[in-house]
Parts: sequence; C-alpha cells; structure tokens
Amino acid sequence: MSQPNIKAEILLPAMEQAIDPIVIIDEHNDVVFFNPAAERMWGLSRDKVVGRNVSCLVPVEVRNDHDGFIDHNRRTGINKIVGTSREVEFTRADGQYVCGELSISKVRLPGTDKIYYIAVMKDATEESQRRKILILQNDVLQALASDLLIQDVADLLCRRVDSFVPNSVACLILVDADSRLQILSAPGLPKRYFNAIDGLKLAPADLERLKRDPAYSNQLLWRNYQSIAMSLGLEHCRSAPIRTHDNQVSGLFALYSRDPHAPQEWPERIVEACIPFCALAVEQNMTRQHISQLSNFDSLTGLLNRASLHKVIDALIMREGDNHFYLFMLDIDRFRDINDALGHVYADEFLVEIGQRIRELVQDDYIISRSGGDEYIVIVPDCTHAKAVKFAELLINTIAKPMQVGENTLSISCSVGISCFPDNGPDSESLLSNADAAMRQAKADGRRVYRFAGQGKNQVAQDRLVLGSALRDSLAKGMLNLHYQPQVEAASGGLYGVEALSRWHHPHLGNIFPSRFIAVAEETGQIEAIGRWSLQEACRQMRAWDDDGVHVPTVAVNLSAVHFRNRALPQYISGLLKQYKLTPERLTVEITESVMMDSSSDTIEVLHSIRNMGCGLSMDDFGTGYSSLSRLTRLPLSEIKIDRSFINDFEHDTNAQAVTMAVIGIGSRLGMTVVTEGVETEQQRLLLEELKCDVMQGYLFARPLPALELEEWYRAGKARGTFVPPPVERPDTAQAEPEEAQDTPVAAPPVAATPTQTK
Repeated sequence: MSQPNIKAEILLPAMEQAIDPIVIIDEHNDVVFFNPAAERMWGLSRDKVVGRNVSCLVPVEVRNDHDGFIDHNRRTGINKIVGTSREVEFTRADGQYVCGELSISKVRLPGTDKIYYIAVMKDATEESQRRKILILQNDVLQALASDLLIQDVADLLCRRVDSFVPNSVACLILVDADSRLQILSAPGLPKRYFNAIDGLKLAPADLERLKRDPAYSNQLLWRNYQSIAMSLGLEHCRSAPIRTHDNQVSGLFALYSRDPHAPQEWPERIVEACIPFCALAVEQNMTRQHISQLSNFDSLTGLLNRASLHKVIDALIMREGDNHFYLFMLDIDRFRDINDALGHVYADEFLVEIGQRIRELVQDDYIISRSGGDEYIVIVPDCTHAKAVKFAELLINTIAKPMQVGENTLSISCSVGISCFPDNGPDSESLLSNADAAMRQAKADGRRVYRFAGQGKNQVAQDRLVLGSALRDSLAKGMLNLHYQPQVEAASGGLYGVEALSRWHHPHLGNIFPSRFIAVAEETGQIEAIGRWSLQEACRQMRAWDDDGVHVPTVAVNLSAVHFRNRALPQYISGLLKQYKLTPERLTVEITESVMMDSSSDTIEVLHSIRNMGCGLSMDDFGTGYSSLSRLTRLPLSEIKIDRSFINDFEHDTNAQAVTMAVIGIGSRLGMTVVTEGVETEQQRLLLEELKCDVMQGYLFARPLPALELEEWYRAGKARGTFVPPPVERPDTAQAEPEEAQDTPVAAPPVAATPTQTK
C-alpha cells in the first residue's frame, strides 16, 4: 500500500495545531507563519506579527543587529545558529519573563534561490527558573562552606540575582544590634536611594510587625520612599524579611526593577528562594562574630585578649611611614594578696574596675588588652619618649587611687614596663617580652614605678631576644640572601670557585653583621636551618649560572659544628646535588676549628661520608685557634684556608710570611689546596704567588657580590682572559675596613663570630 503525498492541506493544519511555537520567515526576513502556540508564548496576536520583520520577536538588546546575522548566513552559508539548539530569554508583551529552547532550520524553495527559515521554540521557562535557583543555591552554599566573609557572600548573591532577573537591582540588608538597617550589598542601587534607607532606625513595633506580616517590608523599603525611588528610575520593589531560627528579624532582602512592565511571578519566586540562603549567611555571620568575641576578647573585662593583641601589634608594625609606638605593660603589685583576701568574686570585680580605670584614661586610637591575670597592656600609637613618660606616670597615679570593692577599701599600686617599636623589637613577641622584662625590673626596683626596656643589666639578653625573634621571622619569609666572593687561581688567573656568604637586611633593623646573627642563630637553635637554606640556595644558584652560561667551578658553603652531628647531612647534600643536577666536586663544605676539634663518632663519620661522596671539605680560618696538626692529617680535608689575619700586614711582616709559607708547604705535602683569604693589594698577590699559594680570595679580586653582580664580574674577567685585575696605582688597602664595618648594626654589644661570614 503506497504512502499518501503529504501536501500543504495536511502540513499547515499540523503546524497550526502543534503544541510548540513555530515561526517561519521569508527571504526578506518577514514573518509569514506564526502559529497559536507562538501567540501564547510571545503574548502577541498573529495579525500584529505576520508581515513584520522578525526582529519584533527577538530580545530588545539584539534587535538592531538581527537582520545582519541572518543576511550573513544567507551569504556565507556558515551556520552558527542554524541546525543547532540554544536557550534564549526574552520578555513577553505582558512583561513576563520567558525562556525557550530554540532550534532553526533553513529551507531553500525548489527551483528558486529563495531561502526561508523555520524556528521551533520549546517553552523552557519553568526548567530555566528552577535551574537558576539551583545554581544560586549551589554558589551560596559553596561560598558559605568556604568560610567567605558575609560581605563576599552578599556580593555574590546580589550579582547573581541581578544577572538572572533582567533590569533588576538586588539588595541585602542587615538589621544591626541597634535595630538600624545596614545595607550589606546592593551593587546597582542608586547612591541617593542607598543613603535614604541605610542607617534607618526600626522601631520595636516595626520588628514585631515584620514577624507577623512579611509583606510589611515593602512598606518600609518602598512605599515610604517611592517618590525618591521612581525619580531614580526604580519602578517596583519585592522584598521579604530575613529571620533567624528563633524568629528574630535579622535583615531584609529586596529586588528592585527598573522596568515599569516587569513581570511579577519570576522576581517574587527568586526573592522567596533567596530568603533561606540569606538567613544561612546571616546566622553564620552571627556565629562567627560570637566565636570572634570569645576568641579575641577577655570574657571578664571585654578587653582584647593576648592572641588578638598580637594581631593588632603586627598590623601596627606593617603600617607605612615613620612608624613609632609604645607598649605599656601594667601589673598590679601584690595582686595575690588581694585575691586571697577578697575571694574570686570580688577579685573579678577588682580586675573589671582596673580595666575601666584604664579605659577612662585612653584616647580612641589607643589599644587596651588584658593578657591574663592582673596584667594589662596599653599601646599608644605615634608616641614620643616624653609622652610615654607622662602616660606611665598617669597610669601609676590613676591605679593608685583607693578602690571600694564590696565592703573593702583598697590601697593599690602597679608597676609598668615600657617597650618601643622599632627600638625594642621588630615583632609583637619581642616587644611584649621586652616590656615584661622592664616591668619585672620595675618591681625589683621597689614597685609603683615604671621602667623602659633596654636599660640596665638585661640589655645584652634583650638584644639577643630581639635578633633571635627577627631572624626566625626573616628566615621564614626568605629575607636572607647569599653573596658570593670569587676565589682565583694564583698560577693561571682562572676562576677556582666562589664562597657563599650569608647576608641579612632587616626592613626595620637594617643590615645585621653576619658575625652577630650567626652567633644568635647558634644560641637560638636556628643555625641548622640557616645551613640547610645556604646549601640549597647555593646549589640552586649554581644551576642557574650553568643555565646562563656562567661556569663557576665550585661553590663553598660554611656550616657550623651542629650540622656535622646530624647523620642525615650527607643524604641531604646528595639530594640537593641530584635535584639541581650538579656533580659532587662542584660543592665544597667549609668546617670551622670547633668541628676539627670534635672527636665524636657522629662528626667523624659525617665528614668522611661527605668527602667519599666527592664533595670538597675545607678547613676555614686555619691558624687562628688551637688546631692540632695531627688532627689535620687524620681528617679527610681537600682544602685549607689561611685566615686573613696573617695577610693584613703581609708585605712588611716577615714572621707572617714565614708562617704562611709553612702552611702552604704543609698543605702541598698533604695534597690539599691552599686558599689565602683577605688579599687586598697587588703586592700581597705577588708575594703569595712566589710562595706557590694555590688560590687567593679577597677585595683585590672582588668583594662578596650578589648573584647578578657576580655574573657581570665573571663576564668581564672572561673578556680580559684573566680574573686577576690589571695593576693600577691605588692606595694601600691592607688596613681597609672589612665589609662588615660598612653594614648598619642594631644597637648591641658585639658577639663572637662562629663561623665567620665576613671575608
């Protein structure tokens, strides 16, 4: 049985009765077919559409360009939309938001060059709205789970709603502790309207009515300010109160529209969907504030606790400019007697009263903390020494006033310790420690007095404390760096290697002598971390130089005695060499006399392991202490270094020349390379060359250089064909100040250098 021909009398009724909207346009882009389903979707009758350009059906923002899109397809045949399915959004004639899934087909009439387009639209409004609400829910919940601040959550929510509802402005408002409106986020709200409602005081009756009648929010946010809103282009408002789990009004969410014909259903639906998200965000913020109150403030006095005090001090330290502030540590004299006499309840009242007395003394920018027990801290920003003296006296005199607690009248006194930033420390810990030491000194001096940090017998210990704390922070933040001093072969003038020397410039303390911070590092247990960092940084730099075509044969790194008691050191060095693709002979480890004199089995084993690995092992500053020649023969050394003290007056001191010649001879017979440090004049170089010294190092060739400057020095030497500088008329620099003397120290007595980092 043959199939009947499907003719127009069948197709047209089928298209007319199709449940999906169908639109057909001709070669002029005019609508020639518009079925009843399309009438319902667009809210337009057929007689108002057929015969008109199809642009009357597309979203307003693309109407002017729509004909160009179609004509481009007709000319090129490139199908960006035709033959595909896509989601489109537009506003119906009655203002209702509509979303549809659009597919377009292209039809060429047989026997002609006329091209018609058939568009079939499937209503996806409900599905699109449901998907948008799910997206919104997912975004907000993820933000809340990520512990974002409520401000960030509010901005995310409002901007997302603005993108989902055309021509709208979302607004999230909190009700603060004083029942005032606080606009948290409203990215598109006109400033004049923003100012009108921000800070609005709600009466208790307003809050009660919002609980009973959510629609009352529109009275507060819209009808009372409608004339202002409409003058600024806002036409409608839909809002609802945000309530906590105990039915308290904690905020309002509003959605304003700029379109006088805006739809009703979709904005109302999205406002309703946003309220639970807003409630979650507000409650999370309230919980966070409560936790913050518990974690940052003293529960008894309401003052900052010690943990939050550290944060405040760190913030003050980070301020730019000439930043000075004083820290006052106040401690009640004989508080234990007061506590025992009054009992805990009255003792707590006493502490609250002390806090209140301090509050009455301070200005708005002062910081007060109770850091535990009977200890209070006051920080005075932008303070001078004279002002600090007056404030300390005021504190002592105010606390000394008689106090009535219960039926007891107390005569009390306090002792005050004072520290100053930056003079007494670069961080909160050192400032508090120094103030504490000063406060204890005040108690020792008879109580009811103040003392400044850094005075008297504790100066050295306090300075070490300051440097130790600053060094720990600088090491963690990568503020140390290495300089490299070249070592030149005496016979050939070629580059033998470089010695890596630690340098430290602190942003507040300035340049710190290596002799000082290395000693502090040993005392505070940080020397091992500095040694590991020096090894890694030196190896990293060697690899970087190799990659840049700068061939430095070897780098020498100073390590202290503590490193060689760690059996893991050889494995650590081996790992670095593999990581940076360096052969062992590219690294020399320098040891000090204290290592040489250490007879422990761990130290000896570590030294042999490093040497067996193929790395160099150098005896630094040979001849300055009590080194034993017999020990020299038993250690697996590859190199000895003659200390600069033998070279200072080398040209004129025959004894120094004799000792140097003897050391060179010993090194040569033991198969060791001899390096002489401190070479600063051409005459010294020539004498050492005559004595058959292997390698020289000193200011004659170069001072310790940063890595980039070392590269420049290297390229200049390569261009000359020698790393020995040409002889010039120059003053005798044998007595020149060492590099260390050019640094800027913090004020403190000098300390011994072990190992030395100044060449």
